Amino acid sequence: MATTAQENLPPPLDSKAKLPPLFDGTPRLYISYSCPFAQRAWITRNYKGLQDKIKLVPLNLQDRPAWYKEKVYPVNKVPALEHNGKVIGESLDLIKYVDSNFEGPSLLPDDPEKRKFADELFSHIDTFTNDVYTSFKGDPAKQAGPAFDYLEKALDKFDDGPFFLGQTTRQ
Repeated sequence: MATTAQENLPPPLDSKAKLPPLFDGTPRLYISYSCPFAQRAWITRNYKGLQDKIKLVPLNLQDRPAWYKEKVYPVNKVPALEHNGKVIGESLDLIKYVDSNFEGPSLLPDDPEKRKFADELFSHIDTFTNDVYTSFKGDPAKQAGPAFDYLEKALDKFDDGPFFLGQTTRQ
């Protein structure tokens, strides 16, 4: 993994914030500190050691700048990455883009079978997240239990890798 130095986090931009220079060659990752989908992209950036290469631009989602929707990302959601004259959104697409287009340790294994498995887990992440969040409105143990059971069973497939490919299962 890259650096462990403490990063100085910029304050979130609100509706009064001026438009930063756009498409000037500086990759920018637009996030909200509290958004779990944006946190995925932020973690990817940091894991790959790109803190000095991809500028973090946090937004206040309750009072976001109008220029964000108008000039940066018309979908008006975070995360979004400004890179090479275009903007990429949707956290899982953005993670794969950063992994493929920037230096640093790969998020995915080299082994084709494990890579396929990782893609399957990526495709299941949004379902899992939705199941867990909606369970908070009812009985979390009953409603989220099957989501965790599915994930635990899937993670038992391999036992020799980093993160979700082996080191998270119970002993």
